[in-house]
Amino acid sequence: MTIMDVERPVVGPLDRTARVYVAGHRGLVGSAICRLLRAEGFTDVVGWSSRELDLRDRDAVFRRFEEMRPDVVIDAAARVGGIMANSTYPADFLSDNLRMQTNILDAAAAQRVPRLLFLGSSCIYPKFAAQPIREESLLTGALEPTNDAYAIAKIAGILGIQAVRRQYGLAYISAMPTNLYGPGDNFHPQHSHVLPAMMRRFHEAKLGGLPAVTCWGSGTPRREFLHVDDLAAACLHLLETYDSPDTINIGSGTDHTIAQIADMMAETVGYDGDIHWDASKPDGTPRKLLDVSRLKATGWKPEIPLSEGLRETYAWFLDNQDKFRR
Repeated sequence: MTIMDVERPVVGPLDRTARVYVAGHRGLVGSAICRLLRAEGFTDVVGWSSRELDLRDRDAVFRRFEEMRPDVVIDAAARVGGIMANSTYPADFLSDNLRMQTNILDAAAAQRVPRLLFLGSSCIYPKFAAQPIREESLLTGALEPTNDAYAIAKIAGILGIQAVRRQYGLAYISAMPTNLYGPGDNFHPQHSHVLPAMMRRFHEAKLGGLPAVTCWGSGTPRREFLHVDDLAAACLHLLETYDSPDTINIGSGTDHTIAQIADMMAETVGYDGDIHWDASKPDGTPRKLLDVSRLKATGWKPEIPLSEGLRETYAWFLDNQDKFRR
């Protein structure tokens, strides 16, 4: 089939009776997307756990796509982790993510699924990209070594979207979220990202009456954070308004130093001890703030301030500690 054989759908409101497959529906991002879709009136939202469908198994993925015949696919599935996990298991991060996203994309193209959104990560951009980071910065410099394997997998996903558009004419798009947080996050002490790791560390220090908490690095790197419910809203907005081979950033447009984040976290948790910094541990990228002007031009902006989002996330944390991965 060539690009001329496919009638491109008109961008606009999605049919609320359409079958929407959310890959990674139990994760932080996927669960937020499912919550939003159901709240918005979608009646046929489907997903399978990794035990029910191993997305690394190409034959299994193709069979499932043939059976379910989705109208929309949102690829929020990924093997993710913080600096320690990415540094320790780079081969696993590269292999697992490449296989999962390639199988989903190829199976969707084989079934000529009309609409697909691939979600990547802001780590795709060069370590020393000009700030704020524009989408055009992709592939213009060296990556941050602590997560380069994961980043390469996500870059391959963007190019995969562009290749499918060129070859089949399908209206597939990709979006690159900034650092995310919110209800449903992974609070594992070694394999979580910075916000949930800090939240758990400060919470346990408060319960234990510890006089100080030690955080990784110098505290000087700057990071941008977006509540996962805002991301979910942005995903639906893009599926209904955006049709371009160019990837698009999703972020808040503001950032803070890691030291400022630690102070905010201590206040959120109610910890009044000291905060120490272990400069022998890696800082990662010095700054990572996304340019979100392309997204703003589509008419979307986030609604949840960081302070409010942290309070909400901590409340969820307190109510769900028995569910955390240890």
